[in-house]
Amino acid sequence: MTHLALPLTAIHAFNATDEQVGVLRFLQLAPYLGLALLIGVWTDRVRRKPVMLAANLIRMSLLALIPALYWWDALNLVTLLIIACVVGVASVLFDLSWMSYVPTVVKSPAHYVEASAKMGISTSAAEVAGPGAAGVMVAALTAPVALIVDAVSYAVSVTSLLLIRTPEPRPQPAAKRHALTELRDGLRWVLRDRILRALALIGFCCNFSMVTVWTMFLLYGTQDLHLPSATLGGIFATASVGGLIGAVISRRVIKRFPLGRVYLVAQSALLLGPTLIVTAAGPQPVMIGMFVLSFFTTSLGLGVAGVIIVSLRQTSTPQSMMGRMTAVFRTLLFGGGALGGLSAGLLAGQLGAKGALTAAAIGSASVVIGLIVSPVSRLHALPTAPKETAAAHVPHAGQRSSSAHR
Repeated sequence: MTHLALPLTAIHAFNATDEQVGVLRFLQLAPYLGLALLIGVWTDRVRRKPVMLAANLIRMSLLALIPALYWWDALNLVTLLIIACVVGVASVLFDLSWMSYVPTVVKSPAHYVEASAKMGISTSAAEVAGPGAAGVMVAALTAPVALIVDAVSYAVSVTSLLLIRTPEPRPQPAAKRHALTELRDGLRWVLRDRILRALALIGFCCNFSMVTVWTMFLLYGTQDLHLPSATLGGIFATASVGGLIGAVISRRVIKRFPLGRVYLVAQSALLLGPTLIVTAAGPQPVMIGMFVLSFFTTSLGLGVAGVIIVSLRQTSTPQSMMGRMTAVFRTLLFGGGALGGLSAGLLAGQLGAKGALTAAAIGSASVVIGLIVSPVSRLHALPTAPKETAAAHVPHAGQRSSSAHR
């Protein structure tokens, strides 16, 4: 809901320009660029559940503040941008904690694919319901007021986290801990492992593509095609069913076909999906159908690929390094998204939304070349999980390559 309601608040309440909407999307994700690595070091030193609770309480309070300020005639674009950025900081705290927290509840690496698939189903279900609900509520209540329901959703999340009873052990203290040394170890862990490195680089390109296309399409649909908020929400909600289907079928597909081949096909669908937007023509219902098909294809690929990516990351990393590994990925993935949102606004301002979408679709399709040569695309199964003692040192390049392929 936040992804749709915040930009629509800027567009409808303040007549935000293309560049301003791009800055808003950038500020939502920019904290991943500046803070994720340092926060990742910190989350490896503390219990993750209290961090997640605090992050969601912050997001709940800030999103509830937007409609309150709106009713008091105290909301302006600068305030909205600041809130978006602080919500982004809280999102960094939560995202770096939840993925590291899952192995606390799911003890065996043998169940990581199952756990990732179920988490993917949950996420995809939210992506189906969220945009559609946001579009309807924005149309009925205005964008700022619609964020009340978004704030309530974080209250539900806080309650559900409190119901988890699995004890979380306190991380073992090291004799000497230096933040910069631990940060460097996390970077080395990811960048010296060719599987993790390939996942990170391709992930950066995919997130850059998705956020760029999403932001420019929002501008294109709102300003050029004059689509109402409910229609935009319906497009995103209907298309997000693809992500739900992808998460549901992922376990069966992974069991039946080689892991790398599934990854290649799923990521290719994600990267080639935007071409359907720029080729859409004809009556408006036909164009809307093409838009839905484009985002459906992207979401379907993401639903399947996401399960593989998270499972590979969790299997390839010991628990003591999990926060730092996640921080490196979040920095690259959401950093790509932040830059994508900023470039979307700048490109749309220079080329127009349709021209910018065409440029983004060409760039997205070209990433498939890197995907084909990626070592991940040649995997047959998950790699052997490293022992916890491996966290005490960072492997030299190629040290784990023998266990990365079967």
